[in-house]
Amino acid sequence: MKNIFKYLLVALVSAFVFTACDRSADRDWTTPEPSFTLYDTTLGAAVLYPTMENNPFILRWDNSKTTGGTYSVVFSNTEDFATKVELGTSTSNTFTTTIGELNTAMLQAGLSPYSSQNAYIRVETGAEVSNAISFMVTPYPSEKPVIKNPTAGQLVTLNAEAPLANATTILWSDYSYGVAVEYKVELAAAGSSNFQLLGTTTDETQLAVTNYTLNDIAIKAGLPVNVASSVDIRVTATTTSTGGTITKTSDVVTFKVAPYQPAFVDFYLVGGGTAVGWNAGGAQLLKNTNEISEIYTYLEQDGEFRFLGQQDWGPTNYSLNASGINDSYKYFNTWSTNLEPSGNENMKFIGNSGMYKITINQNSRDITVTPSSVPTLPTNVYLVGSIQGWNAGAAIEMTQVGDGVFEHTIVIPDGAEFKFLGQQDWSGMEWGNIHTGGNSGFLGPNGDNNNIQYNGGGNTYVITANIKLGIYKVTPQ
Repeated sequence: MKNIFKYLLVALVSAFVFTACDRSADRDWTTPEPSFTLYDTTLGAAVLYPTMENNPFILRWDNSKTTGGTYSVVFSNTEDFATKVELGTSTSNTFTTTIGELNTAMLQAGLSPYSSQNAYIRVETGAEVSNAISFMVTPYPSEKPVIKNPTAGQLVTLNAEAPLANATTILWSDYSYGVAVEYKVELAAAGSSNFQLLGTTTDETQLAVTNYTLNDIAIKAGLPVNVASSVDIRVTATTTSTGGTITKTSDVVTFKVAPYQPAFVDFYLVGGGTAVGWNAGGAQLLKNTNEISEIYTYLEQDGEFRFLGQQDWGPTNYSLNASGINDSYKYFNTWSTNLEPSGNENMKFIGNSGMYKITINQNSRDITVTPSSVPTLPTNVYLVGSIQGWNAGAAIEMTQVGDGVFEHTIVIPDGAEFKFLGQQDWSGMEWGNIHTGGNSGFLGPNGDNNNIQYNGGGNTYVITANIKLGIYKVTPQ
């Protein structure tokens, strides 16, 4: 038994402090003159951790002056025991439980996790009470968040006409933590473990979710469009203190949502300030990924351009939502400072001539033009990849067939991967499939590309790299 007490003193930190309160009212609200003595076998000033939850917690008292029977061990966060939680009962003068059970009782009594507070324990039997022992203690969280909205079975209706409007606000309850708490809100098809991240907050127990976000995540979770389907939502709280990181995940709540098919549109770039000129039939298609349309392309200083909804002048045109622009052309609500309205149809690029990335957000109707990491057109372009052993020093020189356009004819096997270089080494200009490995047909420069991947079957192809337009093609011969 001495070893147990010694272990508690070492693991749980400090010395014990007692407080006996002399009151004369009802014992549920005060501590009257004690009838018997509770010994100092409880915690001193301590910080509790989950790793301690199975450690023993032992109380002893002198029951020689009591009537005996059943003893109740009660816990409170106030010395008058105005509110209290029963920690357990005993029919002898000894009570044994665990640190985990004590921690739970502290939280039930109103103590906050990660916050050092006064705690009070006493023993009661009939009308008799012991002295109260007080100590400073810091409990750890043991309960999990509880989702309040949406409720089980609720149908959340989405509005496809207002993608940035609020569809619903996820609400949950949790402790008042003494440290920062990171919340992660996730959604999955009902019964699935494939949860998708809906959003995160810090210390906030709510998350506003737009129509677009909820719709996008529902589709990513595999829900069919235009069908009210059941989805599971959960909230995970993560807190970190000197005792380590504690993660608590709520029970799932199952509600319903009917995803819609996003009405994202195609944008075709045309204009005298672009590489295609005013040729509507050759207008350049931007790469679309849900609400984001983008391309790396050449823009001329003080050159005019706009976007078409097709490779023709009608019926759809897109320009800045600015004074003087044709009402039917107004689309972009915000734009970068290197753009300005020009005439009644177009926008003008007022930056220096060179290669830029055009990014359109269809939800916010914002357009930005930012410099490419490779701002100028190359003099030469070389082909490097698995088809020649990834030897940059022996990269294959391509033939220039136009302004910023290069070609090479080669046999391509299955599983081939390749890139384009502006020199015969890895130290300078480089282009590959935009963002990630694949075969999108769109080029990305240094820092925003990966390998072009192609299954050629051992046949002959013409590989074309149009650096100026930001595209590539693999054409069978």
